[in-house]
Amino acid sequence: MILAFDGSSIDGSAYTDVVNLAHRSPGWLDDTVSAWSTYGLAVFAVLMAVVWWRARRVSATTALVALAVPVAVGAAYAVDAAVKLLVRENRPCQSLHVATLEACPAPGNWSFPSNHAAIAAAAAVALLFVSRRLGAVAAVAACAMAVSRVWVGAHYPHDVAAGVVVGAVVAALGMTAVRRRSDPLVRRITGTRLRPLVLAS
Repeated sequence: MILAFDGSSIDGSAYTDVVNLAHRSPGWLDDTVSAWSTYGLAVFAVLMAVVWWRARRVSATTALVALAVPVAVGAAYAVDAAVKLLVRENRPCQSLHVATLEACPAPGNWSFPSNHAAIAAAAAVALLFVSRRLGAVAAVAACAMAVSRVWVGAHYPHDVAAGVVVGAVVAALGMTAVRRRSDPLVRRITGTRLRPLVLAS
């Protein structure tokens, strides 16, 4: 039997309050939140594509930084997944045995930190390095994603909070490093067949 951490003592009551509120809420609201929780990450992928497409018309440097956004998100996911394996916290639906909007995952599908929250937060922070407007949109969407994961019963509040921190920190560090080294990277890319990736013409 795998030993796992029970996070219910941290904010289990807050989690239960949110799940109970979800059960008392209108069906259309639960359906909307559930859909966002399940498919919302696709919105961040669209924002990343849009910001890169626009950046190619601004400058090669801006486009390069935009290309680094999905890389930063991938790195944040990898770090988040590694922390999951180290902490091994049971899902709240397993520890508290409550009915949730989202089906309770099987044992071994760890809860801390939230992958969804980490990915969304990383995307928002990374996008801010390219476009304040789209980054702000992504930040609002990331907050909605974090809340939705608790609403559907997939995570404790501390899971999504930790996911946001992991995603934001990893993305900020990665994007800062790329920005500092952007000039030599741009010179290399513009001299190759990869030039269309950073320049529209």
